[in-house]
Amino acid sequence: MTMVSPDRGGQPAAISAPDRSLRTMLGHYATGVTVVTTIDGDGQPVGLTVNSFTSVSLRPPIVLWCLRRDSTSRAAFERSGHYAVNILARDQANLAARFASSRPDRFAEVDWRAGVAGQPVLDGVSAWLICRLKGATIPAGDHIVLFGQVVTFRTHHTDPLLFAHGRYSGLDR
Repeated sequence: MTMVSPDRGGQPAAISAPDRSLRTMLGHYATGVTVVTTIDGDGQPVGLTVNSFTSVSLRPPIVLWCLRRDSTSRAAFERSGHYAVNILARDQANLAARFASSRPDRFAEVDWRAGVAGQPVLDGVSAWLICRLKGATIPAGDHIVLFGQVVTFRTHHTDPLLFAHGRYSGLDR
């Protein structure tokens, strides 16, 4: 289950029938939806939708996420040293789609503020973390794995946005 890559014009790469079957099967595993953000070398905000985010360790607090190797955002994330993980709220599917798109200015008309390390923290999210890139990235197939040590975080106690079966949803309570 891969989110649409913003580096491929908003369209997923063509996949073979066996790959499509695996992707469909993996869609049975619901994930949270995040927008990971940073600042590039020119001081401009960079961000993309990511559902490959997970906690690794509480002591020390470490998280990870995955990025396509050929992402045009890769250099910004590797060079900045810090990034924000914005855990989207149930009503933010529009932001997930925006940051998964190929639109040139994903931050236009999006309210955000700079976190403690300057990374964009989006308004209205369920929670956010600011992380310091920890160590080198690790190659993993057509992706790289980025680890981050949590510097600070905040929870807003709203239900998160979920992704499963190729669509966004929320928790049913």
